[in-house]
Amino acid sequence: MPSTGKRRVVASVLKRLQTVIAPLMKPVYKIYELWLWSQISGGPIPKHVAIIPDGNRRWARYLGFDPIEGHEYGYERLREVLDWIWDLGVKAVTIYAMSYENCMKRSPRERAHLLSLLEKGIQELLDNEVDRRKVKVKFIGRLDIVPERLRRKMREVEDYSSKYSDRYLNIAVCYGGRQEIVSAVKRLAEDIIKGAVRPEDIDEDTFRKYLSTSHLKLDGLDEPDLVIRTSGELRVSNFLLWQIAYSELYFCEAFWPEFRKIDLWRAIRSYQRRERRFGK
Repeated sequence: MPSTGKRRVVASVLKRLQTVIAPLMKPVYKIYELWLWSQISGGPIPKHVAIIPDGNRRWARYLGFDPIEGHEYGYERLREVLDWIWDLGVKAVTIYAMSYENCMKRSPRERAHLLSLLEKGIQELLDNEVDRRKVKVKFIGRLDIVPERLRRKMREVEDYSSKYSDRYLNIAVCYGGRQEIVSAVKRLAEDIIKGAVRPEDIDEDTFRKYLSTSHLKLDGLDEPDLVIRTSGELRVSNFLLWQIAYSELYFCEAFWPEFRKIDLWRAIRSYQRRERRFGK
Protein backbone atom coordinates (compact mmCIF):
# COMPACT_ATOMS: atom_id res chain seq x y z
CA MET A 1 0.00 0.00 0.00
CA PRO A 2 1.63 3.31 -1.04
CA SER A 3 2.04 6.06 1.55
CA THR A 4 -0.39 8.96 1.80
CA GLY A 5 2.20 11.23 0.25
CA LYS A 6 2.67 8.95 -2.74
CA ARG A 7 -1.09 8.60 -3.19
CA ARG A 8 -1.47 12.36 -3.27
CA VAL A 9 1.23 12.59 -5.95
CA VAL A 10 -0.55 9.89 -7.95
CA ALA A 11 -3.86 11.72 -7.52
CA SER A 12 -2.26 14.97 -8.70
CA VAL A 13 -0.80 13.26 -11.79
CA LEU A 14 -4.13 11.57 -12.57
CA LYS A 15 -5.95 14.89 -12.34
CA ARG A 16 -3.47 16.51 -14.71
CA LEU A 17 -3.81 13.63 -17.15
CA GLN A 18 -7.56 13.90 -16.92
CA THR A 19 -7.48 17.56 -17.95
CA VAL A 20 -5.60 16.50 -21.07
CA ILE A 21 -7.38 13.25 -21.87
CA ALA A 22 -10.95 14.23 -20.98
CA PRO A 23 -11.39 16.74 -23.87
CA LEU A 24 -9.98 14.17 -26.30
CA MET A 25 -12.30 11.44 -25.05
CA LYS A 26 -15.41 13.59 -24.86
CA PRO A 27 -16.54 12.93 -28.46
CA VAL A 28 -15.98 9.18 -28.02
CA TYR A 29 -17.87 9.21 -24.73
CA LYS A 30 -20.74 11.11 -26.32
CA ILE A 31 -21.00 8.59 -29.15
CA TYR A 32 -21.05 5.72 -26.65
CA GLU A 33 -23.67 7.53 -24.57
CA LEU A 34 -25.91 7.98 -27.62
CA TRP A 35 -25.46 4.33 -28.57
CA LEU A 36 -26.32 3.22 -25.05
CA TRP A 37 -29.37 5.47 -24.98
CA SER A 38 -30.57 3.96 -28.24
CA GLN A 39 -30.52 0.56 -26.52
CA ILE A 40 -32.62 1.54 -23.50
CA SER A 41 -34.87 4.36 -24.69
CA GLY A 42 -37.60 2.07 -25.98
CA GLY A 43 -37.53 -0.42 -23.12
CA PRO A 44 -39.32 -0.62 -19.78
CA ILE A 45 -38.12 1.76 -17.09
CA PRO A 46 -38.32 0.57 -13.46
CA LYS A 47 -40.91 2.39 -11.40
CA HIS A 48 -38.89 2.13 -8.20
CA VAL A 49 -35.08 2.18 -7.99
CA ALA A 50 -33.18 1.61 -4.74
CA ILE A 51 -29.54 2.65 -4.44
CA ILE A 52 -26.72 1.60 -2.11
CA PRO A 53 -24.18 4.38 -2.82
CA ASP A 54 -21.07 2.60 -1.57
CA GLY A 55 -17.37 3.39 -1.82
CA ASN A 56 -17.02 7.04 -0.75
CA ARG A 57 -14.29 6.37 1.81
CA ARG A 58 -12.34 3.89 -0.31
CA TRP A 59 -12.39 6.30 -3.24
CA ALA A 60 -11.02 9.06 -1.03
CA ARG A 61 -8.32 6.82 0.43
CA TYR A 62 -7.24 5.72 -3.04
CA LEU A 63 -6.70 9.35 -4.00
CA GLY A 64 -4.88 10.14 -0.75
CA PHE A 65 -7.67 12.22 0.77
CA ASP A 66 -9.16 12.10 4.24
CA PRO A 67 -11.77 9.28 3.98
CA ILE A 68 -14.44 11.62 5.28
CA GLU A 69 -13.91 13.88 2.27
CA GLY A 70 -15.29 11.09 0.13
CA HIS A 71 -18.75 11.72 1.59
CA GLU A 72 -18.63 15.29 0.24
CA TYR A 73 -18.04 14.03 -3.29
CA GLY A 74 -20.61 11.30 -2.78
CA TYR A 75 -23.19 13.87 -1.77
CA GLU A 76 -22.58 15.93 -4.90
CA ARG A 77 -22.80 12.83 -7.06
CA LEU A 78 -26.14 11.88 -5.48
CA ARG A 79 -27.62 15.22 -6.54
CA GLU A 80 -26.59 14.50 -10.14
CA VAL A 81 -27.75 10.89 -10.13
CA LEU A 82 -31.19 11.83 -8.83
CA ASP A 83 -31.61 14.20 -11.78
CA TRP A 84 -30.60 11.45 -14.21
CA ILE A 85 -33.06 9.06 -12.60
CA TRP A 86 -35.98 11.49 -12.57
CA ASP A 87 -35.28 12.35 -16.22
CA LEU A 88 -35.67 8.66 -17.10
CA GLY A 89 -39.21 8.70 -15.72
CA VAL A 90 -38.59 6.63 -12.59
CA LYS A 91 -41.40 7.20 -10.10
CA ALA A 92 -39.73 6.35 -6.78
CA VAL A 93 -36.18 6.26 -5.46
CA THR A 94 -34.97 4.87 -2.13
CA ILE A 95 -31.47 5.94 -1.05
CA TYR A 96 -29.47 4.11 1.61
CA ALA A 97 -28.06 7.33 3.09
CA MET A 98 -26.89 5.96 6.46
CA SER A 99 -27.10 2.43 7.78
CA TYR A 100 -27.93 1.54 11.37
CA GLU A 101 -24.29 0.48 11.74
CA ASN A 102 -23.13 3.87 10.38
CA CYS A 103 -25.08 5.59 13.13
CA MET A 104 -23.92 3.27 15.90
CA LYS A 105 -20.34 2.33 15.03
CA ARG A 106 -18.70 5.08 13.00
CA SER A 107 -16.53 7.62 14.79
CA PRO A 108 -18.30 10.66 16.32
CA ARG A 109 -16.47 12.88 13.80
CA GLU A 110 -17.68 10.89 10.81
CA ARG A 111 -21.24 10.59 12.14
CA ALA A 112 -21.38 14.34 12.68
CA HIS A 113 -20.13 14.93 9.15
CA LEU A 114 -22.69 12.56 7.62
CA LEU A 115 -25.50 14.19 9.58
CA SER A 116 -24.35 17.65 8.51
CA LEU A 117 -24.51 16.55 4.87
CA LEU A 118 -27.97 15.13 5.50
CA GLU A 119 -29.09 18.45 6.97
CA LYS A 120 -27.62 20.26 3.97
CA GLY A 121 -29.54 17.95 1.66
CA ILE A 122 -32.81 18.50 3.52
CA GLN A 123 -32.40 22.25 3.22
CA GLU A 124 -31.78 21.95 -0.52
CA LEU A 125 -34.92 19.85 -0.83
CA LEU A 126 -36.90 22.53 0.99
CA ASP A 127 -35.36 25.42 -0.91
CA ASN A 128 -35.66 24.03 -4.41
CA GLU A 129 -35.80 20.34 -5.24
CA VAL A 130 -39.20 19.43 -3.77
CA ASP A 131 -41.00 22.04 -5.85
CA ARG A 132 -38.78 21.65 -8.92
CA ARG A 133 -39.35 17.91 -9.16
CA LYS A 134 -42.70 17.73 -7.33
CA VAL A 135 -41.33 14.99 -5.11
CA LYS A 136 -42.78 13.59 -1.90
CA VAL A 137 -40.04 12.91 0.66
CA LYS A 138 -40.12 10.24 3.36
CA PHE A 139 -37.45 9.26 5.88
CA ILE A 140 -37.20 5.67 7.08
CA GLY A 141 -35.03 4.02 9.70
CA ARG A 142 -34.26 4.38 13.41
CA LEU A 143 -34.99 8.07 13.44
CA ASP A 144 -35.20 8.01 17.23
CA ILE A 145 -31.39 7.97 17.37
CA VAL A 146 -31.11 11.01 15.10
CA PRO A 147 -30.63 14.37 16.90
CA GLU A 148 -33.95 16.08 17.61
CA ARG A 149 -33.00 19.22 15.68
CA LEU A 150 -32.48 17.13 12.55
CA ARG A 151 -35.68 15.16 13.14
CA ARG A 152 -37.57 18.46 13.13
CA LYS A 153 -36.06 19.27 9.71
CA MET A 154 -37.06 15.80 8.48
CA ARG A 155 -40.65 16.34 9.59
CA GLU A 156 -40.62 19.78 7.99
CA VAL A 157 -39.65 18.50 4.55
CA GLU A 158 -42.03 15.53 4.83
CA ASP A 159 -44.92 17.84 5.69
CA TYR A 160 -44.00 20.36 3.00
CA SER A 161 -43.64 17.71 0.29
CA SER A 162 -46.80 15.78 1.19
CA LYS A 163 -48.79 17.80 -1.37
CA TYR A 164 -46.94 16.10 -4.23
CA SER A 165 -47.28 12.65 -5.75
CA ASP A 166 -45.40 12.97 -9.05
CA ARG A 167 -42.26 11.39 -7.57
CA TYR A 168 -41.22 9.76 -4.31
CA LEU A 169 -37.88 10.01 -2.55
CA ASN A 170 -37.30 7.70 0.40
CA ILE A 171 -34.16 8.41 2.42
CA ALA A 172 -33.00 5.61 4.71
CA VAL A 173 -31.23 7.05 7.77
CA CYS A 174 -29.87 4.88 10.60
CA TYR A 175 -31.70 2.14 8.73
CA GLY A 176 -31.30 -1.62 9.00
CA GLY A 177 -33.48 -4.25 7.38
CA ARG A 178 -33.33 -6.62 10.34
CA GLN A 179 -34.11 -3.78 12.73
CA GLU A 180 -37.07 -2.77 10.57
CA ILE A 181 -38.51 -6.30 10.59
CA VAL A 182 -38.09 -6.62 14.36
CA SER A 183 -39.83 -3.28 14.85
CA ALA A 184 -42.68 -4.35 12.54
CA VAL A 185 -43.11 -7.61 14.49
CA LYS A 186 -43.30 -5.69 17.78
CA ARG A 187 -45.98 -3.33 16.49
CA LEU A 188 -47.93 -6.20 14.98
CA ALA A 189 -47.75 -8.06 18.30
CA GLU A 190 -49.07 -4.98 20.10
CA ASP A 191 -52.05 -4.82 17.73
CA ILE A 192 -52.73 -8.52 18.30
CA ILE A 193 -52.76 -7.95 22.05
CA LYS A 194 -55.14 -5.03 21.59
CA GLY A 195 -57.41 -7.20 19.44
CA ALA A 196 -56.94 -5.01 16.38
CA VAL A 197 -55.51 -7.94 14.39
CA ARG A 198 -56.31 -11.66 14.59
CA PRO A 199 -53.35 -14.04 14.18
CA GLU A 200 -55.25 -16.10 11.62
CA ASP A 201 -55.67 -13.00 9.44
CA ILE A 202 -51.95 -12.26 9.17
CA ASP A 203 -50.51 -12.62 5.67
CA GLU A 204 -47.85 -10.83 3.64
CA ASP A 205 -50.12 -7.88 2.86
CA THR A 206 -50.94 -7.48 6.55
CA PHE A 207 -47.28 -7.58 7.56
CA ARG A 208 -46.29 -5.14 4.80
CA LYS A 209 -48.47 -2.48 6.44
CA TYR A 210 -46.11 -2.46 9.43
CA LEU A 211 -42.99 -1.80 7.37
CA SER A 212 -41.51 1.67 6.92
CA THR A 213 -42.25 1.61 3.17
CA SER A 214 -45.97 0.92 3.59
CA HIS A 215 -46.77 4.44 2.34
CA LEU A 216 -45.64 3.45 -1.16
CA LYS A 217 -48.22 0.68 -1.39
CA LEU A 218 -50.91 3.09 -0.27
CA ASP A 219 -49.94 5.34 -3.18
CA GLY A 220 -50.08 2.47 -5.65
CA LEU A 221 -46.33 1.84 -5.91
CA ASP A 222 -44.55 -1.47 -5.52
CA GLU A 223 -41.35 -2.46 -3.79
CA PRO A 224 -38.06 -1.78 -5.64
CA ASP A 225 -37.84 -3.12 -9.18
CA LEU A 226 -34.09 -2.50 -9.35
CA VAL A 227 -31.38 -2.22 -6.69
CA ILE A 228 -28.07 -0.64 -7.70
CA ARG A 229 -24.97 -1.02 -5.54
CA THR A 230 -21.66 0.62 -6.39
CA SER A 231 -18.00 -0.12 -5.45
CA GLY A 232 -17.96 -3.76 -6.58
CA GLU A 233 -19.33 -5.22 -3.34
CA LEU A 234 -21.72 -8.13 -3.98
CA ARG A 235 -24.04 -7.89 -1.00
CA VAL A 236 -27.13 -5.97 0.12
CA SER A 237 -25.80 -4.99 3.57
CA ASN A 238 -29.03 -5.21 5.56
CA PHE A 239 -30.93 -2.97 3.13
CA LEU A 240 -34.68 -3.46 2.59
CA LEU A 241 -34.45 -7.18 3.30
CA TRP A 242 -38.20 -7.77 3.03
CA GLN A 243 -38.81 -5.36 0.16
CA ILE A 244 -36.13 -6.57 -2.27
CA ALA A 245 -37.02 -10.27 -2.16
CA TYR A 246 -37.83 -10.17 -5.90
CA SER A 247 -35.92 -7.06 -6.96
CA GLU A 248 -33.36 -7.19 -9.75
CA LEU A 249 -29.86 -6.54 -8.36
CA TYR A 250 -27.16 -4.68 -10.25
CA PHE A 251 -23.60 -4.39 -8.92
CA CYS A 252 -21.37 -1.72 -10.40
CA GLU A 253 -17.57 -1.68 -10.06
CA ALA A 254 -17.29 2.11 -9.85
CA PHE A 255 -17.01 3.79 -6.48
CA TRP A 256 -20.02 5.99 -5.82
CA PRO A 257 -18.23 9.34 -6.44
CA GLU A 258 -17.21 7.97 -9.87
CA PHE A 259 -20.69 6.77 -10.85
CA ARG A 260 -21.58 8.13 -14.30
CA LYS A 261 -24.72 8.49 -16.35
CA ILE A 262 -23.56 5.59 -18.52
CA ASP A 263 -23.26 3.44 -15.38
CA LEU A 264 -26.90 4.20 -14.58
CA TRP A 265 -27.95 3.46 -18.14
CA ARG A 266 -26.02 0.18 -18.09
CA ALA A 267 -27.98 -0.77 -14.98
CA ILE A 268 -31.21 0.05 -16.81
CA ARG A 269 -30.07 -1.99 -19.81
CA SER A 270 -29.32 -4.95 -17.58
CA TYR A 271 -32.76 -4.61 -15.98
CA GLN A 272 -34.46 -4.54 -19.37
CA ARG A 273 -32.71 -7.72 -20.47
CA ARG A 274 -33.94 -9.75 -17.51
CA GLU A 275 -37.11 -11.76 -17.26
CA ARG A 276 -38.87 -10.97 -14.00
CA ARG A 277 -40.65 -14.06 -12.71
CA PHE A 278 -41.21 -13.16 -9.03
CA GLY A 279 -40.40 -16.70 -7.94
CA LYS A 280 -42.78 -18.35 -10.41
